[in-house]
Amino acid sequence: MSDTEIKIKGFEILSKYLGMVEMEKFISIIQNEKFDYTEWRQNLFNGMSGEEISKMAMDYIKNMPKA
Repeated sequence: MSDTEIKIKGFEILSKYLGMVEMEKFISIIQNEKFDYTEWRQNLFNGMSGEEISKMAMDYIKNMPKA
């Protein structure tokens, strides 16, 4: 997938789940704050077991709006 395709898909997903106004707000927050994605990602599931992470993922999928 090209960079352009990734950007388009990202905008589509953000718009679908946040709406246009909240999507713009999210992008503004990310651009204006010092945000280290790698550090955030490393700490995202810190202290959780694989089973807990799996349950969270399954619950998330169950509660996602149908497309």
